[in-house]
Amino acid sequence: MASRRDVTKKFAREYAKADRAEKSRILDALVASTGWTRDHARRAIRAAATRKGAARDQQRKPRPRKYSYDALIVLQEVWRLAGQPSGKYLAVVMEDTLCRLVRDRELGKVADRVSDTVIDELRSMSAATIDRYLKPHKAAGYPAAGLSSTRPSHILRSSIPLRTATDDPITVPGFLELDTVAHCGHTLQGEFLRTLSATDPVTGWTMLRSIRNNAFVHVHAGLEWIAKLAPLPIAGMDFDNGSEFMNWSVIAWCDDHHIPITRGRPYHHNDNAHIEQRNGDWVRRHAFRYRYETDTELALLNQLWDLVMARKNHLLPCVKAVDWTQTRSGRKKRVYDKPKTPYQRLLDTGPPDPATRARLAAEHDKLNPARITRGINHIQQQLIDLAKARTLGTRPAA
Repeated sequence: MASRRDVTKKFAREYAKADRAEKSRILDALVASTGWTRDHARRAIRAAATRKGAARDQQRKPRPRKYSYDALIVLQEVWRLAGQPSGKYLAVVMEDTLCRLVRDRELGKVADRVSDTVIDELRSMSAATIDRYLKPHKAAGYPAAGLSSTRPSHILRSSIPLRTATDDPITVPGFLELDTVAHCGHTLQGEFLRTLSATDPVTGWTMLRSIRNNAFVHVHAGLEWIAKLAPLPIAGMDFDNGSEFMNWSVIAWCDDHHIPITRGRPYHHNDNAHIEQRNGDWVRRHAFRYRYETDTELALLNQLWDLVMARKNHLLPCVKAVDWTQTRSGRKKRVYDKPKTPYQRLLDTGPPDPATRARLAAEHDKLNPARITRGINHIQQQLIDLAKARTLGTRPAA
């Protein structure tokens, strides 16, 4: 871009003195050298003629604020109470979230700023505008990378079929990707809690359950819980090569429930991309990277997951990759569908049995985003108080 600006500035001196035919020739040369359209080249050369100094030194006039200050303050509160989603997700659920917060009178801190005009402004904001207005309030840093507790199991690999990232995408609702997340802090020594996570790539519906450790008695209890509460019959399971799944007991459990299984390739996380994303955005983001060991922390984690599942499955949308396309330069680029909540996707793929449908609808109707956020924050603070000292004590010495 700097080279294009320099070339444009050079042509601008000649363009100002040229006649009509010469101006046409100069525009043709500028288009050929920059790849711009003729109209854009004409605008650029006129702007360069009035510019003094180098282009990099020019101060861009700030864009005037389109929305009111009251709308900005209310937006910050709605974003916080909704769980701090990105703009492309918040814009999709803004109408539903506003209705729930106004219905339950949860905008108390900014209630004096809420008016019909402010609500109309929030409804009309685009995803890019939401992100731009919220940029100063978003966290700037990311937590340090955690440890992996996955240990390869070799005895069953040859008998379990592979499913890789290059295979055809899953189109059958109810097929689950599974994984466990270790709440080990900064060391894998000793015993610590795990969270068993399962997600349906078709609907995005995700279930989380913390367990004592990776012993089969606890993994078995987690699998039974998932099978009981899954909104659709389990059509299959896919997991990595960790020993918590790759053992005869889990295979026998799947056989007893007539559930086909597949596995990903070792050290290829994109084979299980959906569950790896959930591990970061659902588990690590809400339970942090502290070390949890006790029964009290186990109970708190499962209370936390109930709230996280209510928020993420019912109230916050997600996108799904549906195709590939190419940019103008020839690079491959993913195409995503429109954001929808997992609850909406679940109903779109075909309603579950009437009892499950009624149960989910009743849960969905009574959800309060602000109450969920307060509950999550309260549990998180308890977990921090219980685990922070222990976690810091397990950090290896420098």
